[in-house]
Amino acid sequence: MIDLLCGIIGHMNERSVSPDMNSSEKQLETGLRPTDWDSYFGQVTVKQNVQILIEAAKQRGEALDHLLFYGPPGLGKTTLANIIAKQMEVNLKITSGPAIERAGDLAAILTNLRKGDLLFIDEIHRLGRAVEEVLYPAMEDYALDIVIGKGPSARNIRLKLPRFTITGATTRLDLLASPLRDRFGAIFRLEFYEPKELQKIVTRSATILNVPIEADGAFEIATRSRGTARIANRLLKRARDFAEVRADGVITKVVAQEALSLLNVDPLGLDDLDRKVLQSIIEKFGGGPVGLETIAASISEEGSTIMDVVEPYLLQLGFLDRTPRGRVATARAYQHLGLAAPNRPEQPSLF
Repeated sequence: MIDLLCGIIGHMNERSVSPDMNSSEKQLETGLRPTDWDSYFGQVTVKQNVQILIEAAKQRGEALDHLLFYGPPGLGKTTLANIIAKQMEVNLKITSGPAIERAGDLAAILTNLRKGDLLFIDEIHRLGRAVEEVLYPAMEDYALDIVIGKGPSARNIRLKLPRFTITGATTRLDLLASPLRDRFGAIFRLEFYEPKELQKIVTRSATILNVPIEADGAFEIATRSRGTARIANRLLKRARDFAEVRADGVITKVVAQEALSLLNVDPLGLDDLDRKVLQSIIEKFGGGPVGLETIAASISEEGSTIMDVVEPYLLQLGFLDRTPRGRVATARAYQHLGLAAPNRPEQPSLF
């Protein structure tokens, strides 16, 4: 029991609602990952479109078009790649942009692909320029251009590659070079999940983990998961620890509320960092407008963390607005924090 309590306290030093996967979660997430369309909940439009592309490619006996998925982390981009490879009955190779440091690294991967194989490149926006140059003819012409020798005696050799599929994933579509983006046959945005969809994900994960959970308990975890499947599974795991130590092992609504409150995750899924950002804008800068870097400096946090991790969910909730002059806290943010909203003229939004 002491070990379990220590585990819970130790987890509290991490950000429970971070959409990024930490090293200790890799094995857990792999075990909970859906392997077919029936167990992949949400993302209905994306799923329907991808299913059509798969069926069309199989009927023609061709490799699937290159696909690009973008959106916040933790929404299932890697899971989609796994399901697609299984549905196409092909091998899946997984790598990431930062892992491919040199053009030769990519060439080695490409020359080992077989006909129809699917190459999944996570964080594809972080590929280097030299690596991208190798990728262009590979995606368009299924060929690999290799330069042999140096100086006047150098010559170019083109190696033919089998027809394969590249599936890219990125959280920053704006950082992807236009020539690379244009070579994808279809581009899909993954959206945040609805609470009912996350409830199904939590219930399925609880079944795999052999965790007794009531429908109300699953829904309570879902509503605090920021629309993100990865966060839902993480909160389920921590609610399980709490239920085993402080309750009878069953995750009820009350048990889920107590467990997540202990982790400082409020009913809307906001944690200390989210509240610090909103409170900084409201209390230190009169509700805004205020620049991103000013906010970051005021709470000793990286500006990129606020923009990539905190802001997307606050924007979705309508707690934050981006204007030409900076960030502005909305009336909803004041209401959620129990503060009186000031009367002020509307700011023109960037959206």
